[in-house]
Amino acid sequence: MKQKMKSVKYLARIVFFILISTISCKKTDPMQEVISKSFDVIEQQALGMAEYLDDKEGRLPRSYVKEKDEIITSDSRWWCSGFFPGVLWYLYEYTGDPGHMGWAEKYSARVEKEKYNTYDHDIGFQIYCSIGNGYRLTGREDYRDVMVVAGKSALERYNPDLGVIRSWDSNRQKWQYPVIIDNMMNLELLMWNFDHTMEQKFRDVAVSHADKTLEHHFRPDNSSYHVVSYDTLTGLPHVKQTHQGAFDESIWARGNVWGLYGYVVMYRETNLERYLDQATAIANLLIDHPNMPEDGIPYWDYLAPEIPDALRDASAGAIMASALIELSTLTEGELSQKYLSMAEKQLTTLASPEYLAEPGTNGFFVLKRSVGHLPGNSEVDVPLTYADYYFVEALLRYKTLKGW
Repeated sequence: MKQKMKSVKYLARIVFFILISTISCKKTDPMQEVISKSFDVIEQQALGMAEYLDDKEGRLPRSYVKEKDEIITSDSRWWCSGFFPGVLWYLYEYTGDPGHMGWAEKYSARVEKEKYNTYDHDIGFQIYCSIGNGYRLTGREDYRDVMVVAGKSALERYNPDLGVIRSWDSNRQKWQYPVIIDNMMNLELLMWNFDHTMEQKFRDVAVSHADKTLEHHFRPDNSSYHVVSYDTLTGLPHVKQTHQGAFDESIWARGNVWGLYGYVVMYRETNLERYLDQATAIANLLIDHPNMPEDGIPYWDYLAPEIPDALRDASAGAIMASALIELSTLTEGELSQKYLSMAEKQLTTLASPEYLAEPGTNGFFVLKRSVGHLPGNSEVDVPLTYADYYFVEALLRYKTLKGW
């Protein structure tokens, strides 16, 4: 009888430990699986792209046309040229593989000459996302020098009388001095230069541009116009439009997340409360908007007339997720949790088969279903290199936040 009781107790202990083990496995944070699964795809796709373009001198990925099975590339002058080198740097950061660093260095070299770019405002995208990440991860002095030259080039487009950095040089009749909301994303290069050179002009220009944008780009509900053109005589706006949105008063998704991300950066770099206030106001508008889909990936425009059949924009979702993760670290309590929860939802959705490519497909891009310029019928419902960049950045930010 005693032996029977021992056997029953022994079996009971086995069952107990099996149950505990099962419960422990289930307690693994599902975001760890999202990140791991996503990076498996990112590594295969990024290396496939690097090898594909290796013998195509100076070329960098832009998009992919599925119907033609054609990878669309650009030279370094295209505003997106820095994003693929940035993906490779992030991949190196995640894996520590020196071979990945070699690819990142190789493709960053294809962008380096844009340090002299004074013909548009996109030098931040081009240089900060590529060589800026390279400097952060390696400390190479030649990369530091590139960043300083690039910062000085960026200042060339600043008009002290208007207080803003000019975006486009196009002499279209409707614009005198156009400034687009995207330009907020290039201020990080200026703030990096202030931090590393202590030259006050970098900070002064970044703050002036951010303040003027805050004053003139935003509507009472905290949504933003895409383009504000300034009258060069009065210094005041004479035109406000949403060039890439559904209509001028619409809420173009990617433009609004550019603003969100930009003000998060400016608060981080300056500690000026007005920038945090604006970042949270934009975040709350976008998260709480009745047209935000349940899965967290915005329609290409929040007021697109074809909703609920409007196209989604994975790039807007990825940029927003990355910004929200950082914003969650700059806020507290329920607000912080609100932002992190939305980012978790967005990353989980982007890591699903609906958006994440199967390795070897999608022209070696990671994400599907982004929208570039729908009114111009350019890059519509396709993979885009900046969607990949901000998706990878968001995953790494989340991993770092959790200390995994």
